[in-house]
Amino acid sequence: MSFSGKIAIAGIHEYESRWAPDKTSFQIMGECTREALTDAGLTLSDVDGLFCASMASDAMMPVQLSEYLNIKPRYLDGSNIGGSSFVSHVAHAAAAIHAGLCDVGLILYGSTAASDAMAIGTGNSGGRDPGAAFNTPYGMTLVSSYAMVAHRHMHEYGTTSEQLADIAVSTRHHASLNPHAKMQNPITRADVLESRVIADPLHLLDCCIISDGGGAVIVTSLERAKDLRQKPVVVRGTGESVAHREIGAPDLTTIAAKQSGEQAFAMAGLSPADMHLATIYDSFTITVLCTLENLGFCKKGEGGAFVENGGIGLGGRLPVNPDGGGLSSNHSGMRGIFLVIEAVRQLRGGLGARQVEGAELAVAHGTGGYLGLMHSGATLILSNS
Repeated sequence: MSFSGKIAIAGIHEYESRWAPDKTSFQIMGECTREALTDAGLTLSDVDGLFCASMASDAMMPVQLSEYLNIKPRYLDGSNIGGSSFVSHVAHAAAAIHAGLCDVGLILYGSTAASDAMAIGTGNSGGRDPGAAFNTPYGMTLVSSYAMVAHRHMHEYGTTSEQLADIAVSTRHHASLNPHAKMQNPITRADVLESRVIADPLHLLDCCIISDGGGAVIVTSLERAKDLRQKPVVVRGTGESVAHREIGAPDLTTIAAKQSGEQAFAMAGLSPADMHLATIYDSFTITVLCTLENLGFCKKGEGGAFVENGGIGLGGRLPVNPDGGGLSSNHSGMRGIFLVIEAVRQLRGGLGARQVEGAELAVAHGTGGYLGLMHSGATLILSNS
């Protein structure tokens, strides 16, 4: 039996600073826990489910974090599938609550990636992945794997660097309306194209920033959420998936979002045309374009026309990342939790100049890993009624 329409997000908090050299990741998560519980009108003693992941997490993270928070949850989930983890954690929390395994799920993330001078996008694809033996000797890095997908999209569909640049321009405009965004000065298409090339065809301003940050999300049953401080934001649909090399030559521009998006929209009984906004993992501009196509907002090859000239800006055909996204607001290594938080904020309303007018339905989609090599995808459909 589906949990669609029976589970709600009752509390949220985003760590506001983008630079926190005096904090640890656990301190950031502790502060976010306090604020999210206050937002929901709950206390720490209400939490009986813990969901967490981080850039440095290991198998014991849920245990260590439980000790730090001095809680003893009866349900633990430390699954880490990269940047999409926290979108998937909402689905995991919903399933656990629906099954009676816990009543209040706390989803946490914290990172001091900027303070630690962590090199995120330039890391290689090595590690213990046996398939990497076929890529690493040629110098494949994270950013170059995304650049490879961008080149393929340009080759197949004629997508241009100007169209990719328009994603960065729209996102920066949104960030200029967010007082907590790290990069708030408006940019133009020319600024993006004239910024230095990081991995051809991606320029510096096609790439996400690096910041410190963290967040917390409180999930509970819709029935319980109705009695809490905030108007519930209802979980309508969820989906998870992976994409990999398929022991051969996969289609580089078909990403995990296609499978997870189809699952989430089917569970919700909704379609992309019903959505009023989207929060999409924007590690690079090409990530946004491919995700929009694979979620079904436009056909394959039409993403360039969909995003250009303010198509994904406020007032456009589909506002994307109204908080300024990872390209301009914050990116502390794993950005999935901020996709959920911004979608909830928009559905609650009252965000002033960056509020999407009439927002009642939103889709959040996280991507974790290397587009073009192997990655995870998690999709979440939310509504405010």
